[in-house]
Amino acid sequence: MTARNSATAASSKLLDQYIKKILSANVYDVAIESPLHIAPFLSERMGNNIWVKREDKQPVYSFKIRGAYNKVVQLSDKEKAAGVVAASAGNHAQGLALTAKELGIKATIVMPRTTPDIKVKSCKARGAKVVLHGDTFDEAFAYSQKLVEEKGFTYIHPYDDPEVIAGQGTIGMEILRQLNDPIDAIFVPVGGGGIIAGIAAYVKFLRPEIKIIGVESTESACLHAALAAGRRVTLPHVGIFADGVAVAQIGKNTWDIARHYVDEVITCSPDELCAAIKDIFDDTRAVCEPAGALGIAGMKKYVEREGIQGANLVSILSGANVNFDRLRYISEVAEIGEGREAILAVTIPERAGSFQQFCSLLGKRPITEFNYRYRDDKSAQIYVGVKVGAEKDARQLLLSELEKKDYPVLDLTEDEISKYHIRHMVGGHAPDSVNDELLYRFEFPERPGALLQFLKALGKKFNISLFHYRNHGAANGRVLVGLQVPKDKNQHKEIESYLTELGYTYWNESDNPAYQLFLR
Repeated sequence: MTARNSATAASSKLLDQYIKKILSANVYDVAIESPLHIAPFLSERMGNNIWVKREDKQPVYSFKIRGAYNKVVQLSDKEKAAGVVAASAGNHAQGLALTAKELGIKATIVMPRTTPDIKVKSCKARGAKVVLHGDTFDEAFAYSQKLVEEKGFTYIHPYDDPEVIAGQGTIGMEILRQLNDPIDAIFVPVGGGGIIAGIAAYVKFLRPEIKIIGVESTESACLHAALAAGRRVTLPHVGIFADGVAVAQIGKNTWDIARHYVDEVITCSPDELCAAIKDIFDDTRAVCEPAGALGIAGMKKYVEREGIQGANLVSILSGANVNFDRLRYISEVAEIGEGREAILAVTIPERAGSFQQFCSLLGKRPITEFNYRYRDDKSAQIYVGVKVGAEKDARQLLLSELEKKDYPVLDLTEDEISKYHIRHMVGGHAPDSVNDELLYRFEFPERPGALLQFLKALGKKFNISLFHYRNHGAANGRVLVGLQVPKDKNQHKEIESYLTELGYTYWNESDNPAYQLFLR
């Protein structure tokens, strides 16, 4: 037998094992068979039959109840008596909390400090003890292992456990039972890999022709990285906007399945997730969490790339545990994520009626934002948001129309500091006395006291000439800072070294065109 045949045989044997576990999984004492709904608006827009598996309908508003219950119910009496512990960003925690309550077991949940309040409160309401530790899942996990050693708790892994994987695999079983028509592809959110491993194991055993497509956040694409490297890798940094999938390394057990039976992985940006959340709301009236929207976000990119029509495509809406205040941020960037809003810097003549003339050129396109402050008698620099519709190349068409009318225009739609800072600061150019200014953009995990901690770390080494911070429900705090640094090579090297030592993610934006146009 060749090495390839041997590997194939081993993976096939693995499927056999998981099929038995999934078919015998005990989940329906607490979980429901979630509905599979057609999404009419998305289906019409995309030219395909778009189905949404509504795991937000579970008692804890997430699929995680399946794996948690299936694992815990199979523990020995001794393991149950010791009490259970888990590290979780929230959804597994809620599933375990409800499981423990139903089975009369003590539960301790270690959660990152960045976990949405709604998930923390839900766990406490179900009788679990909640410990907030660290900013990421990996930090919370390390502390949970310490509790296992010190207290003797039984650890319940959120994804990297065969029984947990089997519990999540019941979703695949339900999909094949609920949809009799041929299924072309199933789009599954990926964090640690528990749900995609379970679905892939069941579906590929019975219907190997169905594509299993993982969808990850660009901020935590650990499976994508592992498939590219041919082995499990640990990401150096994980973003937490999609907190439900904020995992730095794919699980060992989940990787054993995913590397053989996941057809591809698509990555999506936070802006694309926001657009998908809006899409799901328009069709279902469900407000899902960012991780829950990954399936639809990835499906949209897949359909556009492949140009397919008339296919049956299934997306897993994995959860709906989102803080209410985060909806402000989501709604703000959804139009940009969908490509329906253009953010432009346009130069118009400084004379009466020029704004009216500019608006007339836009035709029926609604203006979403307009910022302007007088600077001189010759020209005016305006910052404007314009709705452009969903048609392909609609933004480019607008740019071409403006350029044909001799309007100098700069497209800022994809510019980070324009989206999160400049639009709230337009109208304040630096006075002549502000010399030698360098502009830096920072990000840090948003939590109580995070801004104060950042300011203390920044210290008094350089004079701050500009500062903008806005907490609007995002997972990351975004800060724009102007620092006066003498034009000296050694000084510039010193500031870069100093900022690196602070440990915050940062970018030098001194040459950013939006900054030069509106603030410098």
